[in-house]
Amino acid sequence: MDGDGIRRALTRIAHEIIERNKGVERLLLVGIQTRGVPLAHRLSDRIRDIEGRAVPVGVLDISLYRDDLSPVGEQPVVNQTAIPMAVAGQKVILVDDVLYTGRTVRAALDALVDQGRPESIQLAILVDRGHRELPIRADFVGKNVPTSKQEVVAVRLEETDDHDRVVILEDV
Repeated sequence: MDGDGIRRALTRIAHEIIERNKGVERLLLVGIQTRGVPLAHRLSDRIRDIEGRAVPVGVLDISLYRDDLSPVGEQPVVNQTAIPMAVAGQKVILVDDVLYTGRTVRAALDALVDQGRPESIQLAILVDRGHRELPIRADFVGKNVPTSKQEVVAVRLEETDDHDRVVILEDV
């Protein structure tokens, strides 16, 4: 995907979010660190352009909730969780760049529920590459990209990488 493809996918996802939730009342977008955060902000901007109202955006750090950290090594880099309102009673849309095994989303669900009990949690993903290890699926998908397990889907965003692009790389 190039920059235009990413923009079109996010615009479509924004329309789908509005339609499924019958507007933007009690919506809260929560981006999963790192690239889910700028994607959540972009979705909020698209929703504001469509509905005339911005949806609040929160930032979720899942470092301490991951199940793939070694008990001896690999100290996680802990970032900040900053959610602008209580999640209780809100319709939360978790936002991330790539859905792969489902383990990141599982960690995000744990981290989010520790913040309170939302009315519902939905998942918006820019790229779904398959290969699930957990029974998790996205509610909103920008693009399904079939991959092998030896490939890596790399999402590059202007906010973090100076350009917008999604590429498939061979894992080395």
